[in-house]
Amino acid sequence: MREDIEFDAEGVTLRGWFYKPDNASGEVPCVVMTHGFSCTKEMGLEPYADAFSAAGLACVVYDNRGFGASDAALGKPRLEIDPWDQIHDYQHAITYAQSRPDVDASRIGVWGSSYAGGNSFVVAAIDRRVKAVCGQVPAVAGRRTFETNVPKEFWQMAWDGQAADRLARARGEAPAMIPVVTADPTQPAVMPTPDAYAFFSAYEGTAWRNEVTLRSTELGYEAGEFLKFVAPTPLLMVIAEDDNIVTPADWAKEAYDTAAEPKRHVSIPGGHFDAYTGHSFELSSGAAREFFLEHLSNKVPAPA
Repeated sequence: MREDIEFDAEGVTLRGWFYKPDNASGEVPCVVMTHGFSCTKEMGLEPYADAFSAAGLACVVYDNRGFGASDAALGKPRLEIDPWDQIHDYQHAITYAQSRPDVDASRIGVWGSSYAGGNSFVVAAIDRRVKAVCGQVPAVAGRRTFETNVPKEFWQMAWDGQAADRLARARGEAPAMIPVVTADPTQPAVMPTPDAYAFFSAYEGTAWRNEVTLRSTELGYEAGEFLKFVAPTPLLMVIAEDDNIVTPADWAKEAYDTAAEPKRHVSIPGGHFDAYTGHSFELSSGAAREFFLEHLSNKVPAPA
């Protein structure tokens, strides 16, 4: 049972889907879900929401502001990724879920993948309405990812381009854009790898667009630093053993070790994008489903 939804995020309309478990009665627990860097909700989220709702969990699935069906903020361009805007929009989505009469406001979980996996940990660290959080193949180290994926001889060029773009935008010019992926790894792109191109290019012609604003690539966001603040909220990290795009397994495990209990991690075979298909999907979705059922299945007692 899926319905189209929209909700207000302090003046920005976000749109998505609400999944209600079949034959559900009364208030049910709910998982709030969104996708990774530049993606839309159609890019692999539906199978996860289907798996969760089949197990009795409602789901709020939505597009980030400026992407897919959601609006952009007044005066800001579409296709711009601001992690703190996205984190606050997670919080607005939680508020929307809690406002529904068919959702138990005391049993809210948060799930995110890739860039949103990092966002989900920040949300859980700052918002105690979250009773369980799952970050899948999460982005946890922005600077380290940049320094690994971008050859050092191109660093100054990237910084100069960002500085020039800020001056141009201050003059009222359109923001500079950069492709998300490219078939030619010698050309600039956010993720210039063959597996990234294979994943994203399958969505050419849909609501997804192969570009983001250059400002979206600026450094300064280290989601992994918030892992130590998530407890006492239960945490699950799903790690792809061969992730060579966002967070290699050893980085993910280092970040995981900074989190306090209660926590667990699950490793799945394959690379960053394998989590969405085949056996790795069965493992990643199954682990998240059982985690949320464990921690959201009973009402959380009111604080004394």
